[in-house]
Amino acid sequence: MRAAVSWRDYELIDTSDGNRLERWGEKILIRPDPQIIWNTDKVNSHWDNVDARYYRSSSGGGSWKYFHGEISRQNIHWKDLTFKVEPTGFKHMGLFPEQAANWEFFINKIEETKRPISVINLFAYTGGATLACAKAGASVCHVDASKGMVSWARENAKLSSLEKAPIRWIVDDCEKFVAREIRRGRKYDAIILDPPSYGRGPNGEVWKIENKIYGLLTMLKQLLSEKPLFFALNSYTSGLSPETMKYLVGVTIADSFDNLSCDEVGLKVSQTDFELPCGNTALAWN
Repeated sequence: MRAAVSWRDYELIDTSDGNRLERWGEKILIRPDPQIIWNTDKVNSHWDNVDARYYRSSSGGGSWKYFHGEISRQNIHWKDLTFKVEPTGFKHMGLFPEQAANWEFFINKIEETKRPISVINLFAYTGGATLACAKAGASVCHVDASKGMVSWARENAKLSSLEKAPIRWIVDDCEKFVAREIRRGRKYDAIILDPPSYGRGPNGEVWKIENKIYGLLTMLKQLLSEKPLFFALNSYTSGLSPETMKYLVGVTIADSFDNLSCDEVGLKVSQTDFELPCGNTALAWN
């Protein structure tokens, strides 16, 4: 497993009874995590003095309970990047801290290559990978179907002093945008995608990963430049094991690269010093 490091304002303090105990900036939060199937002794005093907790509803979804007033936005830092975080209606904070393990990989590959690199980031959310690549010197095409998420990503770019970086901000259905880029003859040296298990595009297009991912990967091969640098597929979908993802990338993209691997990304738990797995990433690179 590759655990994310270098966070200044985020900490996974403890895990127990289906929940994470986390520090986001100055706030201590409890959020559910279905893979935490253990129930340890909660010896950390933070469990009893949290600022907010997310409760799942038996009918689906859930809501936040605030104990010291509602939580407004905060800025948290990873290396030289700054991100806005705040509670959302789906338990998320607008950032997945474990993805910093992948950002490290992207930055190192871009900085090592010593040539101009173009990146397309699909299902790009609030722009963590986009900003990491831009900070390393790449030009980036950031694509997400949610106008709100792209606006959030642009805020993060400004907070990180990257508002003038060569980033194209695209609000569009990722499949349709990729098809247009292929027709335009565009090529990219690196491709990053973090597709949801299920979602909808800006015009109601339905995305279900089991039905869509193979076709999208076969399309993406056509976007690779003659000397591609890397390809990354990230997933939180329980049915896509690391070996399944490795096989999927292997039969679609991997023949353009010298190396292929798939592993878990995660976070170190301060209380136990164990690492919590938080998702899988298949990487191919030259």
